[in-house]
Amino acid sequence: MEARVAQSAARLARQENEIKLLTAEIERLKNFGCLGVSPSLEGLRDENAKLKYRLNFLQKSLQEERSKTVKSMININSCLQEIFGAAIQAAYPELENPPLVVTPSQQPKFGDYQCNSAMAISQILLKTKEQKVIPREIADKIAKNIPANECIEKVEIAGPGFINVHLRKDFVSKQLSSLLMNGVQPPAIGKRKKVVVDFSSPNIAKEMHVGHLRSTIIGESMCRLFEFAGYDVLRLNHLGDWGTQFGMLIAHLQDKFPDYLTVSPPIGDLQAFYKESKRRFDTEEEFKKRAYQCVVLLQSKNPDFIKAWELICDVSRKEFQKIYNCLDITLIERGESFYHEMMKDIVKEFEDKGFVQVDDGRKIVFVPGFPVPLTIMKSDGGYTYDTSDLAALKHRLCEEKGDILIYVVDSGQSVHLQTVFAAGQMIGWYDPKVTRVAHAAFGVVLGEDKKKFKTRSGDTVRLIDLLEEGLKRAMDKLKDKERDKVLTAEELKAAQTSVAFGCIKYADLSHNRLNDYVFSFDKMLDDRGNTAAYLLYAFTRIRAIARLANIDEQMLRKAAKEEVLILDHEKEWKLGKCILRFPEILQKILEDLLLHTLCDYLYELATTFTEFYDNCYCVEKDRQSGQIVKVNMWRLLLCEATAAIMAKGFDILGIKPVQRM
Repeated sequence: MEARVAQSAARLARQENEIKLLTAEIERLKNFGCLGVSPSLEGLRDENAKLKYRLNFLQKSLQEERSKTVKSMININSCLQEIFGAAIQAAYPELENPPLVVTPSQQPKFGDYQCNSAMAISQILLKTKEQKVIPREIADKIAKNIPANECIEKVEIAGPGFINVHLRKDFVSKQLSSLLMNGVQPPAIGKRKKVVVDFSSPNIAKEMHVGHLRSTIIGESMCRLFEFAGYDVLRLNHLGDWGTQFGMLIAHLQDKFPDYLTVSPPIGDLQAFYKESKRRFDTEEEFKKRAYQCVVLLQSKNPDFIKAWELICDVSRKEFQKIYNCLDITLIERGESFYHEMMKDIVKEFEDKGFVQVDDGRKIVFVPGFPVPLTIMKSDGGYTYDTSDLAALKHRLCEEKGDILIYVVDSGQSVHLQTVFAAGQMIGWYDPKVTRVAHAAFGVVLGEDKKKFKTRSGDTVRLIDLLEEGLKRAMDKLKDKERDKVLTAEELKAAQTSVAFGCIKYADLSHNRLNDYVFSFDKMLDDRGNTAAYLLYAFTRIRAIARLANIDEQMLRKAAKEEVLILDHEKEWKLGKCILRFPEILQKILEDLLLHTLCDYLYELATTFTEFYDNCYCVEKDRQSGQIVKVNMWRLLLCEATAAIMAKGFDILGIKPVQRM
């Protein structure tokens, strides 16, 4: 750690000295240009511009170096973008916001990263300046203006104008050593922001079903990612706990358990209770009238009706919590009822701003660009989902001071949510250029017949039944592999829950959330391919390597400080670079909220590790005796770095690995 701090200080001193020299040189050029010497004035201007961009780059690097904690992991792609951004600006100072494209190379022969900006710049020069310059010339000019840096070994121009980038091995080695000494850390994110995530959101008096699975799993992982990145995260469960359905539930409660105020009603099956009350509401006119009266009394805060409402909510909460405990989900409940008192003010605010129209007794708001208006008050004076969603939006923006609002809600609600968001902009609650309000939409869960996932009888699959089936199948799979013969009862139970719930989560998260996906226990429990089962087994094998070599954590920590990670073998080099792509993967997901990218990366990391392990001996043994002859510690450290990244990836995905499986 001390050596790293000393290196940082030395780098700062070098950069500060170079800034002083560059500043002096720019002043000299300014003075020289003022003398009116004409023959090489254009050349001087170009040189002046290049020096200015070099100065800007160094000043920015210096500022980031000062503000950056020693522990934060470097996003190599971002570093290269800064370097090439400075090079492009120095080469073409006349271009405003020139295209900047830096991506990892797909093949080792093309280097480690590529800058592919030259072709786009060629088109811009042709269109805006009427200059026909071939991309290779542009690429060459960019390459010649690359500022001094610590990560690039060399660049090569290839094809029509690709700039192939080769990283320095000592740079990669140092970053891996930093990871091992400091642990897996997030990339530097700048200003700490408040993130509000709305997810799960089941309805009171209805059991959680497979339709709630995606919102719950995706929302939890997003929260974990933002928390790891250093944001202040508020996890909200926007329960459906208010509305006309409570009238029929309370009326049915009064009939079935008339002493509910003094004796807690034994409502065992809330789903059946809801179905009974709904059947009566649809078929008994007298019951229907009484149900509406109950709604009025509930909304007027009659204490007996509030007590009935609380009883029904409590029964539901206990059932929901069983699911959340299984899946390790953390939420703060803030249902529709939380916003009820705010709705009157929401209606008044829209009226005062002149946005409300009256249509057949309803109060509606048309939002430009959206064909269907928001109904903020019904003709009977009641409020709607539109009103409660507007109240929730305003509270999250104005009271919670959220900088980023994410709604993890199914794609079917897309138009509704976009209308609500646009209404919030229209009335002035937020500026989308300052505050990010996003709908993280997702598709539906399908059965293996590619139709909406249902039971054989056609009912929606209960989530608790799905989880119990997962546990049963996971145990069957472990026993098929005879793991019950080598694991203790406690280890077997831990492996069962790890595989069952890990596989259910990973099957969801490994698919692009925007698409529907097919739910298949057989596929998700397969230990081949991109599945949680494969990754969990891979992780336990990696963790076992040091243990089998009799190397404990203390020895690994000591080695991390002293050993230089040699990356001479092509598989060592490939694995080292793959490990260090973790921060750029996370940065991408923070921007697009697509968690399958992390799953794809973890699978790539696991397969890259397998290539490394098959080709590079970590522990060398005598073939006859089986005795350990040699331990290649730098390779064990690569194993440790791989496992550390996988463990953090699992944590973000909400998957709990075990040491033995």
